[in-house]
Amino acid sequence: MTKLRILFMGTPAFALPALEMLHNSHYPIIAVVTKPDRPAGRGQKEVAPPVKILAQEFGLPVLQPLKVNDPAFLETLYSISPDMIVVAAFGQILPQAIINFPKRGCLNIHPSLLPKYRGAAPLNWSIIRGEMKTGMTIMLMDEGMDSGDILAQEETPLAIDETFGQLHDRLAKLGAELLLQTIDQVANGIACRQPQDTNQVTFAPRLTKETGRINWHDSVTNIVNLIRGLSPTPAAYSSLEGQALKIFSADALPAEIIQHPGAIGAPSASGLPVAASDGFVILKDVQLAGKKRMLIGDFLRGYRIKEGSVLG
Repeated sequence: MTKLRILFMGTPAFALPALEMLHNSHYPIIAVVTKPDRPAGRGQKEVAPPVKILAQEFGLPVLQPLKVNDPAFLETLYSISPDMIVVAAFGQILPQAIINFPKRGCLNIHPSLLPKYRGAAPLNWSIIRGEMKTGMTIMLMDEGMDSGDILAQEETPLAIDETFGQLHDRLAKLGAELLLQTIDQVANGIACRQPQDTNQVTFAPRLTKETGRINWHDSVTNIVNLIRGLSPTPAAYSSLEGQALKIFSADALPAEIIQHPGAIGAPSASGLPVAASDGFVILKDVQLAGKKRMLIGDFLRGYRIKEGSVLG
């Protein structure tokens, strides 16, 4: 089997299983490219991306260009001359000068069943929009946004209570396994390219602060899906007596409603009910601004909600 020399490009935790699996395979990783260290936390100390930390543990060379189209970085890329580039949540748009350079292509791990959910946040939007299945795609990159030919796909059911965080970890591992299988196929010359059906394209745009704001006039199903799709981060939220309230977990309880949307009901063993358009959203796990994340029972023991309070 041909031992392709691979350049790995990735930044967040989602890329770690793929980097680890490649490192443990027989394919040599000639370098790892990741985004520059960034200041974080109250002290604004420089923090390395997760991929850099793991790459250094493996003793791999790390490159951190501010911009991948910088001539100095391109010169380095051309000099090390990878046979293949693997991209997993890198965080920068690659120019054609990089995409077209490796002779065995530039492969991208994308956490959706392309052509559905092209874009920055496919994991989140697949849950927010109530999908019952999702999956991983290994794609041969081209000049478009997630528009390249499909080399491999694997479908998986999406549980009705699965959160973004849970799906993130599960698909990161699934994607790593599918990537290695696909690289084997490319190396052996048996990989098949399948153009994407442009009639089936949907998009998963970048999340904004407004994405997470709960509209209590919406249905209980849509609200709970929004909460799941943004949990644990960046988290769906509402306001409680002028303070931001993040909500990490909730159940949908369809019912006849006479209360105003957002009205808080009497708490029970199952949680804190909040009226929506067609029932109650039962809050189970929350965090008030400046406080710790708590189960709703613990939260209510320390915070007295005024009678008639309305979220939002």
